Amino acid sequence: MTEIKQRISERTKSEAKTAAVLKGAMKEFLQNGYAGTSMDKVAKSAGVSKATVYSHFGDKENLFNVVIQDLVKDEFQQFMGLEKPQSLEQDPKIVLSAMTTKMLANFQNNRSFQDFMRIIVGESGRFPELAKAYVNGVAKPTIEILTKYLKSHPALELADPEATVRVMMGTMVYFVMLQEMMHGKDIVPLEGDRVIKTLTDLITRNQD
Repeated sequence: MTEIKQRISERTKSEAKTAAVLKGAMKEFLQNGYAGTSMDKVAKSAGVSKATVYSHFGDKENLFNVVIQDLVKDEFQQFMGLEKPQSLEQDPKIVLSAMTTKMLANFQNNRSFQDFMRIIVGESGRFPELAKAYVNGVAKPTIEILTKYLKSHPALELADPEATVRVMMGTMVYFVMLQEMMHGKDIVPLEGDRVIKTLTDLITRNQD
């Protein structure tokens, strides 16, 4: 029993250190960008040794990837439930409207996510693997799940479900970038509900 308790204690300590490193890394990346962040700075911000940072995450690139995945995991799980069988049977107009509403609200209200998107885009030329990690970890599974969902509803009569998903995602991303990240809401204001309704109506126009 003592050995089991010791293992549990060690695992708990390890998880606590991991959480501290991720929190410290997020702070440093947001303040200094990817290039301006070092493992030394992350260790200092997290209150752990540099050896601990390296032992848990290997290198800065992997640490950044984990931070990105940790940042979007909750948001992704909240509005992407389409891999569940019961979701695949629900009315597309209701599902797509609810999902895009949650997606837009999360992205608009999550300043940290917006800041990380700036870093990914800004550093993608010098560090293409960062952008690729985001695409593999976030964009690709979203595209696959939504494409599967649209294909499961032939009554929509979509000629190309995957391309439809790309158009939908591109519209949402551009809307957030223009309105929130580029301050477009002060110059060319537009309610998100109008974008969501237009997208949903276009995709489900043949449903009835």
